[in-house]
Amino acid sequence: MIAVESVTRVKGEFAACILIQRSWLESYVRHITAHSSDITMLQNTGKLAGCTLFITGASRGIGKAIALKAARDGANVVIAAKTADVHPKLPGTIYTAAAEIEAAGGKALPCIVDVRDEKQINDAVEQAVEKFGGIDILVNNASAINLTGTLETSMKKVDLMLGINLRGTYLTSKLCIPHLLKSKNPHILNLSPPLNLNPVWFKNHTAYTMAKYGMSMCVLGMAEEFRGSIAVNALWPKTAIQTAAMDMLGGSGIGKQCRKVEIMADAAYAILEKPSSFTGQFVIDEDILKKEGIKDFDIYAVEPGHSLLPDFFLDEQPEDLAKQMEQHGATPAFKSGKADSATVGPISEMFNIIRGILSPDIVKTTKGVFRFDLSGEHAGVWYIDLKNDAGSAGHGEPPVKADVVMSMDSADFVKMFGGKLKPTMAFMSGKLKIKGDMGLAIKLEKMMAMMKSKL
Repeated sequence: MIAVESVTRVKGEFAACILIQRSWLESYVRHITAHSSDITMLQNTGKLAGCTLFITGASRGIGKAIALKAARDGANVVIAAKTADVHPKLPGTIYTAAAEIEAAGGKALPCIVDVRDEKQINDAVEQAVEKFGGIDILVNNASAINLTGTLETSMKKVDLMLGINLRGTYLTSKLCIPHLLKSKNPHILNLSPPLNLNPVWFKNHTAYTMAKYGMSMCVLGMAEEFRGSIAVNALWPKTAIQTAAMDMLGGSGIGKQCRKVEIMADAAYAILEKPSSFTGQFVIDEDILKKEGIKDFDIYAVEPGHSLLPDFFLDEQPEDLAKQMEQHGATPAFKSGKADSATVGPISEMFNIIRGILSPDIVKTTKGVFRFDLSGEHAGVWYIDLKNDAGSAGHGEPPVKADVVMSMDSADFVKMFGGKLKPTMAFMSGKLKIKGDMGLAIKLEKMMAMMKSKL
């Protein structure tokens, strides 16, 4: 009886071994085939099969994309995020993400986690270890953003950004590290930028930069602290990525200037399949994918061939953004090919056009008063009231206190309202300074879009 059971077990183990070898061989052939010609998108190799990933903020966006990429290898994914119920403005929940992960071939564990709450993180870590036997990879993706100056940023917003970005990353790492140390190839990957200490990346949003750089400092310190045991790296996009956060910040039309979340998922995969000796690196998505053999990046574009918006923290001077876009093969969306002088007109003429499109509907959907402090050739103070009656616009101080104050050169004002300069680009490059309600500032872009047909 014992002999028969032994033979049966050996046969079963032999069959299982053959299946594993066959699965590995098929994966390897796919990998080799993909690399035999121009690669359009990074192929899965199967290296993350059976690995357990703990990903914060994985219910949507980049976090979910990384989870789905790993799931195609047959990985286990812990979805550590706050959204358990359907959000009126944001897509997905931890449960819809779990369904997608399992449909892609992985196993999922949805956990309600606010990374500011130590108990919630600890409970999720314990559940992950109990269900999957350990944790191999931590992806610190959860983040909060608020691009306002020191006087305009409430301490509630400061605490939120520091609590999620910096403290949340540090705390989640601290609680996962004891389990990562037991893994054969452990990784921590933070979605954070290189530490560019140029003051221009601080002056307009000091609190956000401090919070985001806190994640990067975790990489700098932990990579050295756990060198030889755990790989600790950062990943940041070369260009803007279309996510719910970017749609909220950039307003209408921003999507076509972005790449899809899949480029970050592929870049993360390229990092996570490397040995733990690959550590302390601040990786840019496009750079690592080029090393992996990717040549055509249009596959990742929301609108292939369209100009791309460079991301924060990468260039030496924000005003060089347009120049960098051209160097990367893009034509900046705000360039018309004409001389600058052809795009500049009197401010009064622009306000005549603005007054012509004012309506109760615009006032109803905007509910804000805007003041413009213009410098340069046509310096002066102007306003647009989209809060009272049917709206008004003109020269001088607004009739009531402004909700938003925008400061910029008069020539750039004409370009922006004329559709030749994207508000997001103007803000990122330092041409536009905003004080007050950022949400209302974004709403103003809808008026700019309406003005194109009038010009």
